[in-house]
Amino acid sequence: MENFTFWTPTKYVFGRGVEMQAGQLTASMLARKVLIVYGGHSAEASGLLGRVRESLTEADVEWRELGGIRPNPTDDKVREGIEMMRADGLEALLAVGGGSVIDTAKAIAAGVPYEGDFWDFFEGKAEIGDTLPLGVILTIPAAGSEGSGNSVITKIDGKVKISIRTEVALRPKFALMNPELTFTLPPYQTACGIADMMAHIFERYFSDTPCVEITDRVAEGVLMAIIEEAPKVMANPTDYDARANIMWSGTLAHNGVCGTGRKEDWASHAMEHEISAVYDVAHGAGLSVVFPAWMTFMAKNHPEKGAQLARRIWGVTEADDHKAAIEGVMKLKQFFKDLGLPVTMDELGVKEPDIDLLVERLHRNKGAVIGGYYPLTSTETRLIYQLTL
Repeated sequence: MENFTFWTPTKYVFGRGVEMQAGQLTASMLARKVLIVYGGHSAEASGLLGRVRESLTEADVEWRELGGIRPNPTDDKVREGIEMMRADGLEALLAVGGGSVIDTAKAIAAGVPYEGDFWDFFEGKAEIGDTLPLGVILTIPAAGSEGSGNSVITKIDGKVKISIRTEVALRPKFALMNPELTFTLPPYQTACGIADMMAHIFERYFSDTPCVEITDRVAEGVLMAIIEEAPKVMANPTDYDARANIMWSGTLAHNGVCGTGRKEDWASHAMEHEISAVYDVAHGAGLSVVFPAWMTFMAKNHPEKGAQLARRIWGVTEADDHKAAIEGVMKLKQFFKDLGLPVTMDELGVKEPDIDLLVERLHRNKGAVIGGYYPLTSTETRLIYQLTL
């Protein structure tokens, strides 16, 4: 196990009706003027935004609003939010939504105090310094952004999708998590979220770091809970306990606890980012296509961890590591199919993907070699993209 520092400063408030604490917790950030960031009309139609406004008013907190954040969030909304905050002297952000909304709010929080272009952070031209405080009301369990220091934004010019990772700077101060807010999510969106959180665990689980039994078992436990609870949620969207378990799983999958003391991978996320940047598909659906392909490649070239996963999670009894890992991939693909997710590019709606373009963009944005579990050059990533067919 490697040395590590684990710090998760986010205050999680979980349960029915917790969104009514938004005003109190926003005021606790010493903020009296806040920007509410949200997505589409559902936040308004459901009455959630109305309750949030009521809570802020009771806490004597003024607000402005930035709506219209779309999946695969783009830089134009970040720039709009930065200008709004500067013009109105806003002091904090409140993200009401899922990963796209939260990631947008994080980029705004980093960009307001910075004199240059916020995209400098994503291109690695500058390091994040001061940020504005951020709170979250989670409505889509998937990305885990409510508990991470990460943000993913797509730059419209060139369709460049890049993630940034910080240890502390972009972690929300609080996350209000009411499973009831997820009852009306469409089944496909629920399934995409499940794939996303599983992928976050896989990126940490596939590691060459030895002697990490504790985090292996933590990761396996969360995966097994997701696999058990996911069919319940799909069968009964208003099953509070199943929704609660899925919601908390998404947070634990990405707040860092599953990655302590170990080297992580993240090649599959990088490969999927190019797919969703070019073809504008749902991130979770893209991951349900990429990860089985990546695991199939690893079954041949570095099967040990995949075999362990297959035996411990899926109950595979095959003694040969390669065969066990392949059997595990087949079980994962069937699980995704049962959720209604795609496992090939064609099923994803990408009939003739330009693999040359995807490979070129991937290594231009991420470097000549990617991946922590097994180093991948353009030769290997091309093979993996081909396996998605």
